[in-house]
Amino acid sequence: MRRVPFVLVFIAGALASGYGAAGVRPPQEERRPAQAAPGARIQVPPPPFSDGIFPCSECHNKDMPPNRTRRELTDMHVDIVLKHDETHRWCLDCHDADNRDQLHLASGEGVPFSESYRLCGQCHGEKYRDWRAGVHGRRVGQWNGQKEYLLCAHCHNPHEPRFRALEPKPAPRRPSRSTGVRSH
Repeated sequence: MRRVPFVLVFIAGALASGYGAAGVRPPQEERRPAQAAPGARIQVPPPPFSDGIFPCSECHNKDMPPNRTRRELTDMHVDIVLKHDETHRWCLDCHDADNRDQLHLASGEGVPFSESYRLCGQCHGEKYRDWRAGVHGRRVGQWNGQKEYLLCAHCHNPHEPRFRALEPKPAPRRPSRSTGVRSH
């Protein structure tokens, strides 16, 4: 009787270790979820710009020096309300002061809007990791072939990324027996 529990523990341990029926562990690439290589460029659709505001350099040119003072915007871009760590962030923390048609990383490296996920990933590393693995966000394409990822800005407003609370709808009403409609 004492031998049976030991055998069961041994078998359970072998199964938990990941070895198959033939006693061979599957190759590493079969055990990992499919995701983009760390340095690989990711195919994305164009960023969702608001109408009439891009390229930014049409207004933000050399004649308009950058104003790095954190303030409420009263002349232009008054529709933009920063609710994204607003006590610590300002426009030029993400938007490049020298080339307004791109963003910039903390290192100062310029980043096109089509690679804005690199900027978001600096602060939101766990979301970036999950996005690359296909767990967070949305992507379309073949599971083992070409994929197109949506940018963070396709779902989240970069100036106010938190989704607004939705008001729940009332629960469905169950048909009454008197209507003659049968439920499952």
